[in-house]
Amino acid sequence: MAASSEKRKQKRPAATSEPKTKKARVEGSAATVKSSADKGKKRSQPVTLPVQEENEASSDEGSEQELEEEDDMDVDVPEEGPSQSTKDPNAARESHKVQRALLEQRKAAKPHSDLLVEAKRAWSLARQKSITKEERTKYINALMEVVRGKVKDIVFKHDASRIVQTIVKYGGQKERNEIAIELKGKYKELAQNKYSKFLITKLIRLCPAHRTSMLQEFQGSVMRLLLHREASSVLADAFELYANAYERSILLKDFYGKEAALFSITLGSDEEKEKSKKGLKGILEGADKERRKRVMNAVKENLTTIFNNSDKGAVSHAIVHRVLWEYLAAVNEGEDATEKEKLRREMFETCQEVLAEMVHTKDGSRVVREFIAQGTAKDRKQIVKTIKPHIERMCKDDEAQLVLFTALDVIDDTKLTAKSLVVDVVASAHDLYMSPQGRRSLIYLVSPRTRRHFTPAQIALLAETDSIRAQTSKKDEQLRTEEIRKAASEPLLSWVAEKGVSVARDPGGSLVVGEILLYAEGDKSAASTALLQALASPYPSDDSATPHLISLAHVSRLYKTLLQGGPFSHQTNTVVRSPLWSPLDFALEFVKVVGKDSTLAMAKDDGAFIVVVLCERAQESAELKKELKAWFDATAVKELEQDKERRGRTMLLQQIAAL
Repeated sequence: MAASSEKRKQKRPAATSEPKTKKARVEGSAATVKSSADKGKKRSQPVTLPVQEENEASSDEGSEQELEEEDDMDVDVPEEGPSQSTKDPNAARESHKVQRALLEQRKAAKPHSDLLVEAKRAWSLARQKSITKEERTKYINALMEVVRGKVKDIVFKHDASRIVQTIVKYGGQKERNEIAIELKGKYKELAQNKYSKFLITKLIRLCPAHRTSMLQEFQGSVMRLLLHREASSVLADAFELYANAYERSILLKDFYGKEAALFSITLGSDEEKEKSKKGLKGILEGADKERRKRVMNAVKENLTTIFNNSDKGAVSHAIVHRVLWEYLAAVNEGEDATEKEKLRREMFETCQEVLAEMVHTKDGSRVVREFIAQGTAKDRKQIVKTIKPHIERMCKDDEAQLVLFTALDVIDDTKLTAKSLVVDVVASAHDLYMSPQGRRSLIYLVSPRTRRHFTPAQIALLAETDSIRAQTSKKDEQLRTEEIRKAASEPLLSWVAEKGVSVARDPGGSLVVGEILLYAEGDKSAASTALLQALASPYPSDDSATPHLISLAHVSRLYKTLLQGGPFSHQTNTVVRSPLWSPLDFALEFVKVVGKDSTLAMAKDDGAFIVVVLCERAQESAELKKELKAWFDATAVKELEQDKERRGRTMLLQQIAAL
């Protein structure tokens, strides 16, 4: 075994310390993108996972490398010391022959050994990467002829499972459906097998016509399968990635208890489908008080089983989050306020320790936001404590960040949120501004729910807890927002003063810098000066790798917005000025720091529109007006008039004339 391992190591290319060329990096990046696209959708990952696991290959595709290593280990090579081969090479050769003969005998003694030998021969041709589509089709057809009618007998062996996976992966829909039909009745067993679980996942994804019948075989065992080491991921992939509304309802039924399952059987197929699509709400429609109580108790018991076995991993699956949200929604529809509070409290106490494992899915995020909105001050403190270690990754997740925003909107104890949430978000600012999700997390601290950066759908999701907040939170909404903004402003302005210039070079980063300067509270002079000093450098830049800031369109828009005093609204066709920003002070500082030479150089080129707005601000200050009038004397105006066709040149000449 050691010799076999050594041989494998020798086959690997030696590592090199030479850096990749730019072309190689681009090609490698393109290959990675293509590879990711080929793999299709992936389940959303919990924010509690270590960072290195986030980009790992999905279990469905990662199986091939695992099994190739095991194939290498099929052949036992006897250990031979260097002295043995030196003394008697013939003895080593004879030993190899004996070992190979024993290996062949063991293989021949296995069931279906002849079939597997023949199948592997055809499979080695069909799985090749560099063959034409026509050649692959020919090899797949030959492979299908070998295994046809015997798939069920061989599929649970790791090597044979890979053979069938290759047919499903490269074969046509006819071959896939044929394999799905052959395996009918074995789907549950396949899901629980270490190797064949990858095959069942492929079939669920690629055989939509048979997907319903596959999932129906899981009925009655969903709870057990979710807690099964191998089957759990199969159900999670099926529910989150591939199933439609009715197919998801098949997996959800086991959570509702036996009575709900029996009730579904008594309905007609069409009626049953329609009710099933509604989930727990459909099951409870028309139910009397006692039956409703029994179904709710069944759901509660099944969820408790999942949460009490959190080490099994099912807590992070979207199917569990869907049932939990359905349960809480059903509780909210109850009539007795005391009973509603009791049921909600019991469920919260059951799952409060694992809430961080739910925030990455749509339903899980909604559950945690519901607990925050409905909870007491003590409950909210517990939730904040649970999610605090994962703040940065939550900021980068579309669903998880909604939990943070709701916490900022709802929790009255702003000292708690400032210390436990805001500090961690701001501390990660330099990593967050690089992604759209991270930028939203930073902007929400100073400008929550702004239509400039949040879609109507996102704002509507956040507004879902507003009605509850009105009943459970005592502090005035505006006061809470101001306190959060104040807590975030000083560290954010310090960050802009220190790194704002480099951040602004990124298109998304320039938006963050603009929002912070316009809407943060406190002394902004250091941040403003840092941005303006970057403009004072010679224009245009001598280094093509780092162009002057004004040569970047998004940075030019940033300075224009700051000189305007706020963003331009296309709805009202006016500039919406921020009450927390003085564009005139920024204009005066602009003249002092940037200076005449750089301003005139920008006016003749890409910075014409910025100088236009600078001249507009001069109408508000006699000092600024006098300074600019001296800069744009007859000689400067004559130079500008030589090329009136350039963008912004006509507007600039008009503003200069008005000085």
